[in-house]
Amino acid sequence: MFHLSRKSQTRPILRAKTNRQTGANMARKARTEQPFNILIVGQAGRLQFEAVLFAASLRASSPGFAGQLYVAEPQPGPLWKNDPRMRGDVRSLLEDLGARIVPFENRHFGQSYPYGNKIEALFAMPKGEPFVFFDTDTLVTGDLMTVPFDFARPSASLRREGTWPEIQLYGPSYHKTWSTLYDKFGLDFESSLDPAYPDEYWRRYLYFNAGYFFYECPHVFGQKFLDYALAIRDDTPKELVCQSLDPWLDQIALPLVIHALGGGEIRYPMDCWMATSPVTTGSFRCFTRARPTKWCRCSKRSQPPIRSRKCSRPMIQSNSWSTMGAVKKCASFSTATTCPGANKPFATR
Repeated sequence: MFHLSRKSQTRPILRAKTNRQTGANMARKARTEQPFNILIVGQAGRLQFEAVLFAASLRASSPGFAGQLYVAEPQPGPLWKNDPRMRGDVRSLLEDLGARIVPFENRHFGQSYPYGNKIEALFAMPKGEPFVFFDTDTLVTGDLMTVPFDFARPSASLRREGTWPEIQLYGPSYHKTWSTLYDKFGLDFESSLDPAYPDEYWRRYLYFNAGYFFYECPHVFGQKFLDYALAIRDDTPKELVCQSLDPWLDQIALPLVIHALGGGEIRYPMDCWMATSPVTTGSFRCFTRARPTKWCRCSKRSQPPIRSRKCSRPMIQSNSWSTMGAVKKCASFSTATTCPGANKPFATR
């Protein structure tokens, strides 16, 4: 685990100047002057409650946010077995928190690959307006207006591991796998490489976590994201025959999209969270995935202010009492006290 101090987070951490991303023209002021929108996905099931938690944390931690929070909601259709829309009370709560719910249709993904929602939802956003997409299981724990986004140079989360490709005994190698994809879309592969790492080490090759990404226009980004993802899925190069595309398809296409649009690796403050905890924390966001009732590791600043009836530790409670009651408590976002059991696991209920 690692955690950078807030002092080191006041500006993005840049790599040495390379062809991948020099960062020379990045915004240098302390606050983002250009308003931007935020996109998350909300649908029936767990994500609808996580959407409320996101909206509540955004209101509490970034009250000066100058843009609009959009909650994209997939609509019923042939690609879904059940109605994917959110409950009425959840929709009302999101609207009370200032979110704007926008519908979108799944034309290419859906039940078979729900991660594709983040691609198709981009077309529900206003065209030509800067945006940041966040995974719904995110809590905002800092002022997002202080993050110096350079929307002309897209990037995404660097809190990733070498999850793809999985190199087989007889190949192909990392170099061959990635270069095949760059060649497929007519992209310059050599300029995407990080010379700070040796050949066949996964960090040498451009790769992101799709937990957040941003650009100056959601439609331009979304169209390229969709084109690349469909081309990889429907016309898979032979070099990928032994590779799994589920659930990695979005993270395979994402670095190609970012490179094609002139972006690259830039470490933003949202990347500074502890990567090994189910509730991972930082100065700007933390995650609530992987059964968050098991752990309480958030700092005092970023603890979700929801309490179990059985435990005094602030936590996101999702199964031992009313989830909607917990969500409504989170919406009020009262100040949380110090967690007496920080960094210690407690038993599953």
